[in-house]
This record gives sequence, C-alpha cells and structure tokens, in this order.
Amino acid sequence: MNILILQASPRANGNTAWMAEEYKNAAEAAGHKVTLVNVSKKKIAGCLACEYCHGKGNGACIQKDDMQELYPLMAEAEVLVLAAPIYYFTLNAQIQAPIQRMYCVNKPGEYNDICGYWGVESTGIVTAKVDEQKTEATKQKVQELVKNL
Repeated sequence: MNILILQASPRANGNTAWMAEEYKNAAEAAGHKVTLVNVSKKKIAGCLACEYCHGKGNGACIQKDDMQELYPLMAEAEVLVLAAPIYYFTLNAQIQAPIQRMYCVNKPGEYNDICGYWGVESTGIVTAKVDEQKTEATKQKVQELVKNL
C-alpha cells in the first residue's frame, strides 16, 4: 500500500514524531511504501470557506501555499495517517490547517465525521499520555495499526 503520514509536531524529537517514525518503520518492514511529511514545517493557511474549490476551482483550492505539495501525495495515498499532538484539548494548529484544506477534495454532503466526508475507513487511533510516551506498549499499539491494513 501507498501510505502518507502527515506528522504535525513542531518538536522533532517529541512523542508524536516518534510514533510517526515507528509507524513508518513498521509499515516499510511490512512492505508498504511510506512518505512522511512534517507539516509543522510547512506554510499552510487555514480554509477561507470561500467555496472556490466547489465552484470555479473544480476541486482546486484558490490558495497557493505548501498545501500544493500535499494534494498529489494525498491523491496517490491509499492510507493517510494523521499524527498530531493534543494541545489545549484538541489537535494542534499545525494539523488543523491541512485537515481544513482537504475540504476541497470532496463535495460536502450528509456525513457524521471526517472519515465519512472523505469516503474512507478509519483504521484506528493511538494516543500516548505522559507515562505512555515512547514505551514498548505504545510502539506495539502503533505496529498493530499497520498489521490491520
């Protein structure tokens, strides 16, 4: 499978970056092709809600920033992994902007969650509280996600 990991931690050696790297290593060991992009280093603006993408843009966002690098990778990916730290009880801003900008890839409809909107299946979530960071148990949870592909 072709896997795209969007890693959003600004901390290069943080827990999220570690989990993304562990996922990448496990997926490559299982024979998958993996591209890991650190979106925290990209200049990606939030969605403007202008609807250009669903009108004149025919699925293309009017904004031209580093998100343009991600759209082709997303189109090729069979699996999309979102790796982000939780700041102030939600996903961090560095992952929120790319998530919002994925709005242009589908037409809006009656969906209950982001996976339904994208027309994809969730393969799971791994979280790691302070005492679970960079542990063997967390590594095994990450590897289990890869096994379920």
